[in-house]
Amino acid sequence: MVDDLVVRYGTRSAVAGLTFTAPSGQVTALVGPNGAGKTSTVEVCTGLRSAAAGVVEVLGTRLPATGSTRARLHARVGVMLQDGGLYTTARPLELVRYLGSLYQHPRNAAELLDRLGIDPSTRTPIRRLSGGEQRRVAAAVAMVGRPELAFLDEPTAGLDARARRAFHDLVRELVADGTTIVLTTHLMDDVERLADQVVVVAAGRAIRRGTVADLVGEEESVSFRGPLHADLAGLRAVLPEGGDVIEEPPGHYRVTGPVDPMVLSAIAAWCGQHGVRTSDLTVGRRSLEDVVIALVGEL
Repeated sequence: MVDDLVVRYGTRSAVAGLTFTAPSGQVTALVGPNGAGKTSTVEVCTGLRSAAAGVVEVLGTRLPATGSTRARLHARVGVMLQDGGLYTTARPLELVRYLGSLYQHPRNAAELLDRLGIDPSTRTPIRRLSGGEQRRVAAAVAMVGRPELAFLDEPTAGLDARARRAFHDLVRELVADGTTIVLTTHLMDDVERLADQVVVVAAGRAIRRGTVADLVGEEESVSFRGPLHADLAGLRAVLPEGGDVIEEPPGHYRVTGPVDPMVLSAIAAWCGQHGVRTSDLTVGRRSLEDVVIALVGEL
């Protein structure tokens, strides 16, 4: 539980009153632009940074925790940092096996690395692995202890499609076993595949929360790309009552309201007059990425 969290760097507030709760046994995704305060929040929740104000509780323990309370809490939490957190001179299996030995019921380190696409027998030190391979080792580090709660900060950055799918499968297994996940990412595909709850963060606070379906909605729309800041009066004039067209982000247009063949024909005619290829027209619900961009743009 994070309540009215404030994190400051000098006079600047990176987190400015953020509040959210991560339900047990679910995936909560924190999404938003760079600088929104997501990583700073994870660092406070994992004891790596101090809050200037607010209340943070992790697995029922109010932070900051000290002494034996802190040790017991750390034994129940897995962490995958956006950067660092690995002993780069160690080999992958050495590191993951050692860290697993600190927990009561660890996963098999070799099997876990193999599932994440890292050869357990490799003798290459972590510092010589590619960026994507290092992210896979970091994921293994976070998961090896079968944590009750795992913080995963940009976990699939730099991973190829196959590695991302393997990571998704492991996250689902963790959740099925009862693990609570707090995930930060810029990749909306990760959110759409994994998240039970989405918290949109901007300027250090939560501006919207809900399921993916809640945020995206059920309404269909027509989208297309066109010239920047086009004159939309003519298009609005031919739309039925309740229809509208908005430009978000610049050069991207979305027509809302009832969608039928007559509406599509009118839109296609307008596009033809303005040099927009009809092959660029798409019909369907807004993507989560569209929603997040629109919400952040409203600030």
